[in-house]
Amino acid sequence: MTRATRPPAPASDAAIDAVFAPLADANALLLAVSGGPDSTALLLMAVSWTRRRGDRPRLEAATVDHGLRSESAEEARAVAQLCRKLGVPHHILSWRGAKPKSRIQERAREARYALLAECAAAVGADFVVTAHHLDDQAETALLRLVRGSGIGGLRAMAARAAREGVTIARPLLGFAKRDLIAYCESQGVAFARDPSNDDPRYARTRLRALGAALAAEGLDATALARLARRAGEAEDALRRHAEAAEARLRLIETATCDARALYAEPIAIVHRLLTAAIAKTGGKQACRVGLEKIETLTLGLQRALAARAAFSANVAGARVRLTATGALRVEPEPPRRQSRAGETKSPAAP
Repeated sequence: MTRATRPPAPASDAAIDAVFAPLADANALLLAVSGGPDSTALLLMAVSWTRRRGDRPRLEAATVDHGLRSESAEEARAVAQLCRKLGVPHHILSWRGAKPKSRIQERAREARYALLAECAAAVGADFVVTAHHLDDQAETALLRLVRGSGIGGLRAMAARAAREGVTIARPLLGFAKRDLIAYCESQGVAFARDPSNDDPRYARTRLRALGAALAAEGLDATALARLARRAGEAEDALRRHAEAAEARLRLIETATCDARALYAEPIAIVHRLLTAAIAKTGGKQACRVGLEKIETLTLGLQRALAARAAFSANVAGARVRLTATGALRVEPEPPRRQSRAGETKSPAAP
C-alpha cells in the first residue's frame, strides 16, 4: 500500500545497524525466513549487521513449510541453501496433520508461531525475528479498522510482542516492502513469490487492491502506520490508567468489586477491567473475548446498576453477576446441561 514515487535506494549499513540495535544484547536470534523478498531481506540485513559486530548475536534461521502449496517444500530448501552460503544454521519446520477447511490463514499463522517458538526454545534464541514491514503494519491497521477494532487493535503490530512463550521482534516496521525488494536486488539474491498474496479470497488481498485509491486520498501506508503509532500511544495511556484502577478495585485479582466504584471510572477503563477479569476466569486470551460483547455487557450492567436490579450474563466462558446492592462478581460459567430433546442448554440465572 505504499505509493510509488521514485525507485527506492537499498538500505544503508547505518540504517540497518539502527533498526537492529535494540537486539544487540541478545545471545541468539531465530530469524523467520519464508524465502519471500521481505524475509530474505531480513536474513541478508541481519547477517550484514552481525558481521560488523563480530558475528554477535548468534543467528539461526527457520522456515515453516505449511504444506499448503506444492512449491513450499522447494522454497524451504532454497532458503536452506542460501543460509548455508551465508553460514547461518537453518531449520525446516513442518506443519503436519490434517489442514483446516476454514480460517486457513489465521490457523496457519497460529501454527507458524507455535513451531517458531518451539524452535527458538530448542536453539536458545532470545527472540523470534520476523520481517513484518511498513506495508504489513498499514494493512493490519486498515483490516482492524474495517472489523471495528478498538484502540488496542488499531495499534496494529508492536516492535516487540510476547506470543507462544517467546518474544517476537519486528525490526523492519519502518521499511516499505519496495525497500526490502530493492535490498535483495542490490545483493543479487533471488527470492520466491507467494501466489496466495494475490488471492482475492483473503481480506488482506482485497484491501491491498484498494491501496492506490486510498493513497490518492492521503491514506497511504505511512499515514496508516502513523495512525497505528498514535493508537499505540493512546493504548499505553489507557493501560496505565487501567492498572491504577485495578490497584484500587482488584477486580481482576479477586473477581469481585463494588460496581459503583467500577463505574466511577471512564467507560474505556470499565471495558478493560471487565475484559481482563472475564478472560482470566474463562481461561481465554483477552483479545478473544470480543469488544462488542463487552460493550453489550457493560451497558447491561450499567442499566441494572442504575435501576438497583440484579443482573447476570455469560460471556466467553465466564458468568458476570450483579446484585441489587451493587456487588459485582465474575465466576466460571456453569456447565451446560442436556435437555430432554438432547439439546445443550445453560442453566438459567437466578
